[in-house]
Amino acid sequence: MENLFEVQAELRSDEGKGASRRLRHAGKVPAIVYGAGKTPVSLSLDHNKFLRHLDEDAFYSHILDIVVGGKKEQVVLKDLQRHPTSDRKIMHADFLRVKAGQALTMTVPLHFEGGDLAPGVKAGGAVSHLMAEVEVSCLPKDLPEYITIDISALELDASIHLTEISLPKGVELTALSHGQKEEMEEGARSAYDQAVVNIHTPRAAPVEEDLESEVGEEATEEGEEEATEE
Repeated sequence: MENLFEVQAELRSDEGKGASRRLRHAGKVPAIVYGAGKTPVSLSLDHNKFLRHLDEDAFYSHILDIVVGGKKEQVVLKDLQRHPTSDRKIMHADFLRVKAGQALTMTVPLHFEGGDLAPGVKAGGAVSHLMAEVEVSCLPKDLPEYITIDISALELDASIHLTEISLPKGVELTALSHGQKEEMEEGARSAYDQAVVNIHTPRAAPVEEDLESEVGEEATEEGEEEATEE
């Protein structure tokens, strides 16, 4: 079975737009690995095999093994460039080397659960996911594949904010690294403490009969105004 967290790569010596274009025509993806105080190395990946990795959601927030010439190196996918007209065509990939004692800054997806049990939903409210992912800072060993947010107790017209997320041990939200440390008046929220999910009352669509009535009233008022002017 293919290990979707192990990326096979080859070294490449030719660089530049022309070289990258030739690689893509040959079914390859130009890539680079850098960081951890080492020299950046240019690589190429098999395009179709790399797509299979990208189809795995956890690949984007997982410690990966990149294999070059039989040697493994731990990395994370730091940046990905897709073709502007096709998400299935990869133009370039950046990998960041992982160092055990050095904190990483990564984007991690949010998974929401318990929506069917939430009092707000049972009262007729609709769930709005205001964020799909958050940026975290942590050591490589503490990097979560995703963060779960339980909304089973959320009431109607209520929200869950960043400061209310239950985080795994050793994980911090970078959005709160500034505002959360500031002293605030009791009851006030930091500008960085954004809402992640809420349950709101759906806006009712205007009834057709009411619309016709409003149009009729406006026409009557306009007619009366014209008659007065005459």
